[in-house]
Formats: sequence, structure tokens, C-alpha cells
Amino acid sequence: MEKKLSEFKYRESGIIKFVAGEGRVRRRLFDMGITPGAQVVLRKKAPLGDPLEVTLRGYELTLRKGEAELVTCVMDEGSDN
Repeated sequence: MEKKLSEFKYRESGIIKFVAGEGRVRRRLFDMGITPGAQVVLRKKAPLGDPLEVTLRGYELTLRKGEAELVTCVMDEGSDN
């Protein structure tokens, strides 16, 4: 099942499938390690849903909801729902 990173619930995990966006925004996401094939886990979500904190490639990263909206993931089978 595919899901946008911005739609993840607490402790859900998945594998990044596609990163949308253009130019600087996409390049910035790639520079932060958000690339296809990387596993990502949602660790925290602010009360209003922005920003989100994820664990990616062994470190914690904070993203705005708009940035997370550009990241499409394939959900892990064992992910908490």
C-alpha cells in the first residue's frame, strides 16, 4: 500500500518510493537523505500536524508537512497502524 509521508501515523514506517517536487525543493530533500529505497519511520507529529519528525538513515529529521507531502512511500508489512 502506498501512502504520502504526511499521512503517516505515529510509529508507521515505510520505504520511500518516489520524491516529487522540482528544482531546489527536490534537491534539498535529496540532500537530507530522502531518496528512493530509504526506510523512514514517523517519530513525532506536532499537534496541528506540522512539523513532523522522522527517523531516516539512522538520524532524526524534522520536515514541514508540505515537504512530507512530496514523499510517497510503500508501507512496511509490520508497521504499526
